[in-house]
Amino acid sequence: MSLTPTVRACLWMIGAIVSFTSMAIAGRAVSLNLDTFEIMMYRSVIGVGIVLVVAGWASTLHQVRTKQLGLHFIRNVSHFAGQNLWFYSITAIPLAQVFALEFTSPLWVIVLAPLVLGERLTKSQGIAAVVGFIGILVVTRPSPETFHVGQVTAALAAIGFAGSAVFTRRLTRTETITCILFYLTVMQAFLGLAFAGFDGDIALPTAANIPWVVIIGVAGLVAHYCLTTALSLAPATIVMPIDFARLPVIAIVGVMLYAEPLDPFVLMGAALIFGANYYNIWSTTRTAPR
Repeated sequence: MSLTPTVRACLWMIGAIVSFTSMAIAGRAVSLNLDTFEIMMYRSVIGVGIVLVVAGWASTLHQVRTKQLGLHFIRNVSHFAGQNLWFYSITAIPLAQVFALEFTSPLWVIVLAPLVLGERLTKSQGIAAVVGFIGILVVTRPSPETFHVGQVTAALAAIGFAGSAVFTRRLTRTETITCILFYLTVMQAFLGLAFAGFDGDIALPTAANIPWVVIIGVAGLVAHYCLTTALSLAPATIVMPIDFARLPVIAIVGVMLYAEPLDPFVLMGAALIFGANYYNIWSTTRTAPR
């Protein structure tokens, strides 16, 4: 018996959750020997190899062109900044807090889309943005006693991912997935090399770290491929709640591997952020023409 598209989307989302979680664990494992720029450099170099092999096998390398290099550069600088801040954050604050703040990225897309894409801000998007901001305040509880710079970097990482998303949306109007992924990996490999070598000292992965570096490189591409495939099979109203399952999963990982406490405020804030995102998607799909 063949599986329905919804069931297949759920299975792809399990792959995305495993990949994102693996990348967080691997990122912590190598953080003692490699800085974030070095991690990004090695991750991107591995990504270049994967993209070239897959695109060569699929005969899509001819789709890589130089027409939108400026947009590719802006998109990749935004993603490079966000990913570096994310790698730092997972070493500085509890993993559940990082993931909760990461989920604010769609709310920042709401803010950036009218500026970059010329899209109109709707009432439901405005409500979602306000509720999501309240969720951020619940997660971080900004005060001298609870403040940590990792909270700021995690929130800034979400903004970086949002910028990457809106510029990716612009690129998809004229560019293919192969072209976008090619420049994603190549440009970020050069950015990683430039920043990692700025001090004249680029650390090599130790023998023990090489498997973790490979996991980071593979998991990043696999996670986004799984997520994109799931969205092609089922509506966002189904896929998104599954994606938010990353939070309890990473919270359990934090407890079991790193003895991180389960913070009820993080879970409460994440629930508000989830509700804001889900309300926005539900409202958009409910009013969209068939």
